[in-house]
Amino acid sequence: MSGTHTATAAGQTQAARLARLRTSSLGGVVMLILQFILGMIYNLSGTAPTAKKSIGWFSSPVLALHVILGILLFIAAVGQLVRAIGALTIWMSAVGLVAILAAFFSGLGFTGNGAAGASLGMAIAFAVALAAYVVLVFALAPGPSSGRSSTT
Repeated sequence: MSGTHTATAAGQTQAARLARLRTSSLGGVVMLILQFILGMIYNLSGTAPTAKKSIGWFSSPVLALHVILGILLFIAAVGQLVRAIGALTIWMSAVGLVAILAAFFSGLGFTGNGAAGASLGMAIAFAVALAAYVVLVFALAPGPSSGRSSTT
């Protein structure tokens, strides 16, 4: 009987880990969308850097929020990867973290010289990170045997 109890407890522990990972993935999706919105607001209303004149990270309130949220997003992505290692679902979390780093370095390039390629790099990296976290949200959804009641 204790073997069954241990297996059930281990299953519940794994289910709890996956639920926390799914929740943090959803948090990553929300943060990425907010980051995108801030970037677009700055793009439409801020001063774009040029090859001869860079801009400071904190040269406007919107850009400052964009930078701060980017740093928080990086920290959250590292936490997500740590959770994924514990839950043995590492690949999509790693892809999300790498994409966030790629967006960060593209942003550094963009603030330095305003290169269109750097702006495109940020957009592509955003899309990859968003896709990775959305995949996790849906892939980690509880199955029909999770004890949820059906409303159909």
